[in-house]
Amino acid sequence: MRLRLVALAAVLAAAGTATAEMKQGTADLKSAGPLAFGPHGVLFIGDPIGAAVFAIETNDHTPAGTGKVNAPKIDETIAAKLGTKAGEVAIADVAVNPASGNVYFSVARGKGPEAPAVIFKLDRKGELTEFSLKDVKYDRATLANPATGKGKGNTITGLAYVNGKVIVAGLSSEEFNSTLRTLPYPFQGEGKGTGVKIYHGAHGKYETESPIYTFTTYEISGTAHLLAAYQCTPLVKIPVSSLKAGEKIEGVTVAELGNGNRPLDMIVYTKGGKDYLLMANSKRGVMKVDLEKVGTVDGITAKVNGTKGLPYETVGSLKNVMQLTKLDADHALILVKGGDGLHNLETIEMP
Repeated sequence: MRLRLVALAAVLAAAGTATAEMKQGTADLKSAGPLAFGPHGVLFIGDPIGAAVFAIETNDHTPAGTGKVNAPKIDETIAAKLGTKAGEVAIADVAVNPASGNVYFSVARGKGPEAPAVIFKLDRKGELTEFSLKDVKYDRATLANPATGKGKGNTITGLAYVNGKVIVAGLSSEEFNSTLRTLPYPFQGEGKGTGVKIYHGAHGKYETESPIYTFTTYEISGTAHLLAAYQCTPLVKIPVSSLKAGEKIEGVTVAELGNGNRPLDMIVYTKGGKDYLLMANSKRGVMKVDLEKVGTVDGITAKVNGTKGLPYETVGSLKNVMQLTKLDADHALILVKGGDGLHNLETIEMP
């Protein structure tokens, strides 16, 4: 118990130090992108157009309750709060604050990559409010060599907080366009990247230009890794320790999950004593990938017709899932597109 209290004190002290280094003012996001949470309710927001990551003190670190979260036609509700129509808002990401259990949304108000950024919070009582970006404590890290032209919107495609660092996936303007950046938190200087090469079995070649579209973190034999998915749909493992600024690395392709498909979101969970990856896709439904052999499976280095590598099953009961995030150990929160084009926020039991 004493060791746990010491560890908790260290986490709170680190969070306090990070908050103390923030400035007060307006977090001037150019776009609304991926979300992630750090210690003590700190919210990280990816700004692809501004080529930056913001850290914002939410002051939302008191447990707000448990139970299911359901919000039908959530984009319509958000639009009403903004005085517009549902077709004029786009939800970029959904994340649960583990410190409170409240749900946050990054939203674009309007069309196009430079639509104004808005953040919303849904509390456990079901009340939806705009989280103001004015007069907040925040910090900002800029990304070196961001993507330009058509790739600008993919400068940031994913975020995660791991052991005092913010991992940023996306594209850069460097030789290896596919880039992972590691930002020590509190932020220190520009976020220079690590170029990532992978073997894409469906295409039968090594690739360096396709971005990671979604990723999560997972410990393999006690070592922190990223599990990352690309277009058409290679699943790759990458040790976090290999992410060093300016270097070029090769990820290990542990599964080919079918071409003609874009991965949308993923989480890792435990059920029945086994670990699984749950991944939402544009055309191949929601996949449940067995992670038992992720540490020992042979990397794919030759052309694949169909699928290969880690075994998976398609969860037939889950359709049109656009986003998913962990609500608690036994439940996930999913954003589902309905037949009317509107989105419903639903709680499901981990399959």
